[in-house]
Amino acid sequence: MKFNLTLLLWAIASFSFFVSCGDSKINDFEVQKKEALTHYANLVKASYDDTYQATLTLKLAIDAFVANPTEAGFQACKTAWLNARNPYGQTEAFRFYAGPIDDADGPESLMNAWPIDENFIDYVSGMSNAGLINDPATHPQINKNVLIALHELFSEVSIFTGWHAIEFLLWGQDLSTTGPGNRPFTDYIQGSGGTAANQDRRIQYLQVASNLLMEHLQQMQAEWQPGASFPEDLINGKTTGEALGLLFFGLREFTITEVAGERMFVAIDTKDQEHEHSCFADNTNADLLMNLKGIKNVYFGTYQHTDGTVLSGKSLSDLVLLVDKSKDDAVRAAFLDAETKMNAIPAPFDQAILNNKDLIEAAIAATENLGMRLAEAGKAIGAEF
Repeated sequence: MKFNLTLLLWAIASFSFFVSCGDSKINDFEVQKKEALTHYANLVKASYDDTYQATLTLKLAIDAFVANPTEAGFQACKTAWLNARNPYGQTEAFRFYAGPIDDADGPESLMNAWPIDENFIDYVSGMSNAGLINDPATHPQINKNVLIALHELFSEVSIFTGWHAIEFLLWGQDLSTTGPGNRPFTDYIQGSGGTAANQDRRIQYLQVASNLLMEHLQQMQAEWQPGASFPEDLINGKTTGEALGLLFFGLREFTITEVAGERMFVAIDTKDQEHEHSCFADNTNADLLMNLKGIKNVYFGTYQHTDGTVLSGKSLSDLVLLVDKSKDDAVRAAFLDAETKMNAIPAPFDQAILNNKDLIEAAIAATENLGMRLAEAGKAIGAEF
C-alpha cells in the first residue's frame, strides 16, 4: 500500500509539472504576442511621424513658391511631394481593419482618394474654364469646409482633397506618353506673365489642400499616441487573437484587394491610362513598391525612418517562427517574388498598362500569393479573422 501510494504521488507530481510547463509556454506566447502588438503600435506612430515631417516640408515649399512663383520653386514643390509619398505609401498597410485611418470617422478618403476627374478642380485640355478654381460665381471662397463638402459629392471621382488633388495642381493633366504632366509654374503668377485664369484661386486651393492634408496627418499622430484609445484597446482591450486578427485581415485585404486588385488589375483590365494611382506625376511604380514595403514593415517589425535609422522589435514573423517555420518561410519567399515582379514593371506605369500587360499580370499573381501566405501565417498563430 505504501509503495502504491508513493507511485500515485509521483504520478500526480509529474502530471502537475507537465501541466505547469504547458501553461507557462502558453502564457509566454501570450506575452510575446502583446509585445508584438505594442511594437506594431509604435511602428505605426513612427511611420505617421515621418509622413507628417515630410508633408510639412511639402507645405513649406508650397508656401514659399506661391509667395514668389519661380520654376525652381515649383520643382521644389514637386520633389517634396514625391519624397512625402514614400513614407505615406508605407502607412497604407495600416488600413482595412477599421483603424483610425479608415474607420467611420477616418480621413483616408479625404487624404488619398483616386482616380480623380480633374476637371472638377481646374482646367483641362479643351475645357479652359473647368473646375472649382474657375467658378468663383458658384463658390466665391475656397476653404477647407468647401473642399470637404464637395469631396465625392457628385461621384466617386469628384475628388477635391488630398494627395492627388495636390498632385494635379502641381503637375497638371498628364497628356504625355513618355512622362508626367507639365503644368507651367506661370499658372501661379498673378498679373503679367501669368498663364491660365484665376491664379489667385489656384494659389488658395493649393495652400488649403496642403494645410488640410497636414491636419489629417496630425489626427493620425494623435490617434496613435501611446495610451490613445485605439492602440490601448488593440494591446490591452482585445484578446490577442482578436487584435492579431485585425492586423492580418488588414494585410490580406490591402495586399490582395487593393494593391493587386485596384492598383494593378483594374488598370490593365480597363486599359485606362488614367487609372493609375499617381497618374499626373507618373509615380505609380514607386507607390506600389512603397505599399509593399509597408506590408513588409508590419510583418517583420522593422521600419526605416526617413533619416536612415531603423526601428525594430518583436514582430509577427517572430511569432510565426515559434509556431510553424514553414509558414514564415513561405511568407518570406512570397515577399521576394512580389518585390522582384513589381520591380520588373517598367515606368511609367501608364505605358506599362498598354505595352507590358504580362509583367503587370505576373506582379498581380505574386502579390495575391503574398496575401494568401500572410493569411495562413496569421491563422497559424491564432489570429481570428
